[in-house]
Amino acid sequence: MSITIRAIEEKDNLPLAELIRKVFREFKIDKPGTVYTDPTTDDLYHLFLAPGSVYLVAVENGEIIGGCGVFPTDGLPEGCAELVKFYLSAETRGRGIGLQLLERNMELARELGYKQLYLESFPELAKAVSMYTKAGFKPLPHALGNSGHFACNIWMLKDLTKVAAAANPQ
Repeated sequence: MSITIRAIEEKDNLPLAELIRKVFREFKIDKPGTVYTDPTTDDLYHLFLAPGSVYLVAVENGEIIGGCGVFPTDGLPEGCAELVKFYLSAETRGRGIGLQLLERNMELARELGYKQLYLESFPELAKAVSMYTKAGFKPLPHALGNSGHFACNIWMLKDLTKVAAAANPQ
């Protein structure tokens, strides 16, 4: 089975919203102050038309199995974007697809000129948090920016310049 990772299309709105809300119910984090109740979850295609943003979906056999994006969330420091709406279907996890989405989004964030990537999460998503840590995200003591997702209680930041510098030694 081959996985395709591509840019979001308008037809992806409904399946993505359903996938995201299913994951939130699975982990019992379906509460106010999260993406679960965020109205933009139902129209991600138009949200990610914003300048400085990108959203990728993973598709297998014509079905969306995951997605992840980069967004210039209001209130973040200059040169910083947020890694957002990163979810995989339960049957997809553990196959390396999440890591592919993460790595591609970090590359795109660099291409968009970002120097840092911020994310918000939950302890219930421990496997994802572990993946972020292995990818070089560092914990923060408080939230950055104005995502509106006040229920999140894990905040992390990655310096994108270190990897880029290591990959391109002078």
